[in-house]
Amino acid sequence: MYKAPVEEIAFTLKHVAGLNDVLNLGTFGELGEDLVDAILSEAGRFATEEVAPLGEVGDRQGSRLVNGSVKTPDGWPDLYRGWIAGGWNGLTAPEAFGGQNLPHMLHVAAMEMWNSGSMAFALGPTLTMGAVEALEKHGTDELKAAFLPKMVSGEWMGTMNLTEPHAGSDLGALKTRAERRADGTYRIYGQKIFITWGEHDFTDNIVHLVLARLPDAPPGTKGISLFLVPKFLVNEDGSLGARNDLFCHGLEHKLGIHGSPTCTMIYGDGKFGEERGAIGYLVGEQNRGLACMFTMMNNARLAVGMQGVAIAEAATQKAIAYARERTQGLAPGWSGDGMSPIIEHPDVARMLLTMRALTQGARAIAYACAHAVDMTHAAKGDEARHWQERSSLLTPIAKSFATDVGVDVASMGIQVHGGMGFIEETGAARYLRDARIAPIYEGTNGIQAIDLVTRKLPLSRGAQVHGFIDELRQVATAVRASNNEGFGQTAACLDAAIAALGEATDWLQTALGDGRQVDALAGATAYQRLFGLTLTGVYLAKGALADTGDGKQLSRIALCRFAAENLLAETAALRDSVVNGAASLAAARAILG
Repeated sequence: MYKAPVEEIAFTLKHVAGLNDVLNLGTFGELGEDLVDAILSEAGRFATEEVAPLGEVGDRQGSRLVNGSVKTPDGWPDLYRGWIAGGWNGLTAPEAFGGQNLPHMLHVAAMEMWNSGSMAFALGPTLTMGAVEALEKHGTDELKAAFLPKMVSGEWMGTMNLTEPHAGSDLGALKTRAERRADGTYRIYGQKIFITWGEHDFTDNIVHLVLARLPDAPPGTKGISLFLVPKFLVNEDGSLGARNDLFCHGLEHKLGIHGSPTCTMIYGDGKFGEERGAIGYLVGEQNRGLACMFTMMNNARLAVGMQGVAIAEAATQKAIAYARERTQGLAPGWSGDGMSPIIEHPDVARMLLTMRALTQGARAIAYACAHAVDMTHAAKGDEARHWQERSSLLTPIAKSFATDVGVDVASMGIQVHGGMGFIEETGAARYLRDARIAPIYEGTNGIQAIDLVTRKLPLSRGAQVHGFIDELRQVATAVRASNNEGFGQTAACLDAAIAALGEATDWLQTALGDGRQVDALAGATAYQRLFGLTLTGVYLAKGALADTGDGKQLSRIALCRFAAENLLAETAALRDSVVNGAASLAAARAILG
């Protein structure tokens, strides 16, 4: 059974991602280390004792569409009521609407634990929090007053409606339409697919944020507007009014996250209401909907990265527990009675250490990204711009690397279990099934790679990424200066990985500057992984250098060394793929037809 790693999470937040530095400066007002520890401890308790026991129930039962209504797994509505009673829905929301206005770092740390307990359950609240942020930044005062208090409390939940059957990730091709009405509202008509938690039995109202196109809108993404479309209309006194003209037409039958209802939504079909068309309210400016939605999408991309970390952590815990109990064969040097636990076999130990290193590296990357988000809001002037660019740089890496790690680590977890891992009853397979969606949604990892190379590397004319790489070099220098023999060849391995990252970065920037975009994009995914692996090595080293007196520094040094000497060698091959792979890709594409 999963147990939230509260101490490791707190350590990473404070000593790797930078939370302690800003707490000491008073950046977040009266927030102190004691309150941080209390929040993390209670979030961990809720995840361990409340969420995790129902994760298996959700996977086995799934959500069902019954007579037009969605029924979630047994115990889940009560679990959600416990969630909102704890105030978790408003952790980072504005105080003006009932939120606690706490740092985003605490939000992502808590979300990691809840997603480890059940990714399918945590998806719903994740989208509501994103909808709150988008509405708070772009909605009118009237919309905020009508909807935000109950969304922040969790009494109502929110969704994000982007994808359509013909469009996929190409939002410029969407056909859902909006028609203006004389009273200032709009009527929405169309179909959306893959709408997570689009219908459910948790709350009596659901607030949909829907992308649609006005009749006179320009083509492509420049002609998209964002609309708030509630399941039930809201009366002036805040009570629920008539049912809006929208409904869930069907649920997707998915590989994983079975408890999460993934809906096909129909707007304006005439099933409800006296007049066809779902009543919607404009959010932000006309034809500027994609910019508004990106507020929610960027929030969601980091949240999805946390899902990758969460699944990796849960899969690692399960694999280690199994390897300690399962006996088979005689490991070299085993002197106990009978067969040895498989954890004593070198290859099994290698897999488990790889799982642990990748999990902790992905966690640190995601937390560092959340720290940059917090500093964007806390800083001013040039410093705020620096942190905004840092969060922009880290977001595609946090989303893509962490979700790839979730899949890889869950797969290794099945391998540790052997044949028993392929059997559903052990629970190891669920993690791989759940993890597999994360590299796909909220912008596929290939799209994240394109974003990283074409939009994030040029920030401040390349100064942001090169300044960041310089910071990584400082950690490698500190490892060497420590003269700690426990690090082995870590400093040299870090130097080589950072050099490979720097060379690949220079090559990509030159290729883009010369107009060779195809060449740059051919190496984008390899570059993205190169960046993530290098950060993994550096952040593990940063944690290993921190002596907090908790008695765990030696184990952190040992894991750091393992990662540096076993995982970072891949960075050289990735650098070569970035620099030399474009020509072979162009030559071989013809065989695809």
